[in-house]
Amino acid sequence: MIVNGQYNIGHICTTLQCERGLGEKTAMRWIAPAEDPVAYSFRDLDSQSNRFANVLASLGAGRGDILFIFLPKCPPLFLAFLGALKRQLVCGTLFANFGEDAIRDRLGDSRAALVLTKRSLLKKIERIRSQLPHLRRILLVDVEEDLCADVLSFPALMRGASSSFSTPRTSPRTPSVLHYTSGSTGKPKGVLHVHESLSMMAATCREVMGLGAQDVFWCTADQGWVTGTSYGIMGPWSLGVTQVHYGGKYDPRRWYEIIEKEKVSVWYSAPTALRMLMREESPLAAGCDLSSLKRIFSVGEPLNPEVIRWAKRELKKDIFDTWFQTETGAIMIANRPGTEIRPGSMGRAVGGIEPAILSDQGDPIPDGAPGNLCLRTGFASMFETYLNNPGTYRQKFVGEFYFTGDTAIRDADGYFWFKGRSDDVINTAGHLLSPFEIESTLLEMEEIAESAVIGAPDGTLFEKVVAFVLLHPQYLPSRELEVRIRLHVANRLSPIATPQELMFVDRVPKNNSGKIMRRVLKARYLGADEGDLSTLEDG
Repeated sequence: MIVNGQYNIGHICTTLQCERGLGEKTAMRWIAPAEDPVAYSFRDLDSQSNRFANVLASLGAGRGDILFIFLPKCPPLFLAFLGALKRQLVCGTLFANFGEDAIRDRLGDSRAALVLTKRSLLKKIERIRSQLPHLRRILLVDVEEDLCADVLSFPALMRGASSSFSTPRTSPRTPSVLHYTSGSTGKPKGVLHVHESLSMMAATCREVMGLGAQDVFWCTADQGWVTGTSYGIMGPWSLGVTQVHYGGKYDPRRWYEIIEKEKVSVWYSAPTALRMLMREESPLAAGCDLSSLKRIFSVGEPLNPEVIRWAKRELKKDIFDTWFQTETGAIMIANRPGTEIRPGSMGRAVGGIEPAILSDQGDPIPDGAPGNLCLRTGFASMFETYLNNPGTYRQKFVGEFYFTGDTAIRDADGYFWFKGRSDDVINTAGHLLSPFEIESTLLEMEEIAESAVIGAPDGTLFEKVVAFVLLHPQYLPSRELEVRIRLHVANRLSPIATPQELMFVDRVPKNNSGKIMRRVLKARYLGADEGDLSTLEDG
């Protein structure tokens, strides 16, 4: 896949595919919610991403500058992502439902120079623009003329740009993609990847998913998530595989129709979506021809054994669970065709990956006992650093091993079994949320004196957000206040971070140094043993 030392992801996913004779092959079947599908060939991807690379050059943006794409799934997102990588910019993606705080934290920390967005989302950026001194220009995909000197028309710029571009030679460790992930005690951290990471994505597309030239692949993940870029853009297109992309929301009937009409052969989705399909009142799949579908894979949170049994019974297909992280960039552990599925297991390591279960000090833990899930460093898709946060980056490593923050058990046959997080990060529908970030947002409201947030088990989302709120004495709980609290979190962070449950309390447990005791709150919520309370304030 690497030709003449060229590691550039944008080049490999487009120009190289044309050079391989695949220029006229369909690269993407774009499906808007209420429109006929539109086909984009690899030549289309190449020429349009070339145009955007030239647009960036005309704007003085080059190697190392950071562009964020703040859009719902749409064709310009894919074209700009590939074009930015050709120009050797670092490209980040944001969920379109992010609120102002979430946007400011990511654009501000990264010192992003450019944002590609749409007019309806522009107001969110304009309200925080004064706090983003490094942001030079905003490009809008849905206006035909520039709005002002630094808010420009993407279509107009693209029309005036050449479709020819010679991608500069890109070394393996050149920075490429930037994703932000949550921590339990601070703001989101920028996970920086490099162009060499593509080799691991391509390898796992082959080894785990068995993707080949004749496959039609559908990854339902949003491009704001690492799965949506690693396996919804880069990995499949680096192999010349046709992808389906749907611009609509979850719609079970429509999803089954897409699989049938587009003849999807390999489907990659989230356990939350699969659980929702399983719980539909009528067996919608029974009326659809799913004979094209060969394999289903899942990612994001542990896959329930009941979902595996449902798929076998109703869809007549196995579901293969996979595990990786924003930091690892590509699949590390997986169930895959040709190997035994052990329901509830993460699977076994993929080729070239060496997981281990270690103590906090880095000592091996015997099979069958829980410990830290760690990975031996040295694989191609390993993240380069946490942007502007080298101290936290160094803390993730002990010797030659990266500590993932997950805990697991390995059995005697090399299968891994997820046990939980070693921190307080909440996994809701595959999205990792920082309780600290939600707590800080809650404290912005004048009614709230103290707040604490935990994740609690949920049958659909895997974990739901539960917020404990202590009000100032002059305020009383009410339904109207609950609504305003939820709207505040949704608008400032995102709807994903909105508490599913709000608990008004007269005290938030803390230890003697003032740290919130989330484990105590979680134990109380679940009716479990609260453990050692000797460090509790006044305990």
